[in-house]
Amino acid sequence: MKFVGAVTVVTGAGGGIGSALGERFHDAGATVILSDRAGTDVQQVADRLNARRANSAHVVIADVSRESENERLVREARQFAGPIDLFFANAGVGMGADLSSTEVDWNTSFDVNVHAHRWAAKYLLPEWLVAGRGYFASTASAAGVLAQIGSAPYSVTKHAAVAFAEWLSITYGSRGINVSCLCPQGVNTAMLRGGDRPGIDTNAGNVVRAAGVVLEPSAVADIVHDALVAEQFFIYPHAEVAEYVKVKANEHERWLGGMRKLQRRVFGV
Repeated sequence: MKFVGAVTVVTGAGGGIGSALGERFHDAGATVILSDRAGTDVQQVADRLNARRANSAHVVIADVSRESENERLVREARQFAGPIDLFFANAGVGMGADLSSTEVDWNTSFDVNVHAHRWAAKYLLPEWLVAGRGYFASTASAAGVLAQIGSAPYSVTKHAAVAFAEWLSITYGSRGINVSCLCPQGVNTAMLRGGDRPGIDTNAGNVVRAAGVVLEPSAVADIVHDALVAEQFFIYPHAEVAEYVKVKANEHERWLGGMRKLQRRVFGV
């Protein structure tokens, strides 16, 4: 992918990985459409980018847990900047814990972490298929290719996010549609820190910190940029994740035992 002159959309762009992605794509020469919920810092991010290059960043306030808001986001992004070259479905939530998780936890997790991806794709694909090109990227998690100790809704929905990205690539890859799936481990965001926003599983951060190094969002954004230029499907900012995936595939019992060991290390059970 070439970013110079491209139109890129990033959801969850008010902070963390999302704002870092928007800034990195902008630095590479793209026009960026930044989207997040009301009450986030997404407008400040856009203002900072527009101060560098006028009229190069736009904001669409949207709640991607609703199909209608995803449709509006795609429509307004096109109105702002023209055809969309890259849509990065980055918004995500980390909610719930074990089987005591509420139905709200489960439903919100599916709506934001999975359904938002398919809803966006639903309104992007018709135009992309006519043009014979388009790029859909999503943020899943290392939990989507491995597992998340503690939070069942997070682990299950991130697996589903990976599966949806794979399905998109298989189904439309020969028709000019590129797909990438970002699967980071620990990143220094509000979700990792826990308590910065309501509904976040605070135990998840303890698990991730115990598992390895925590990267800054800007470092992740640099890795993502390079991977998108190379049109690479899986993006693993933490190299060890790729190794864990190999162990899981080839020595599944050993991998399960290792995950139970990590659980005992963090939770004592």
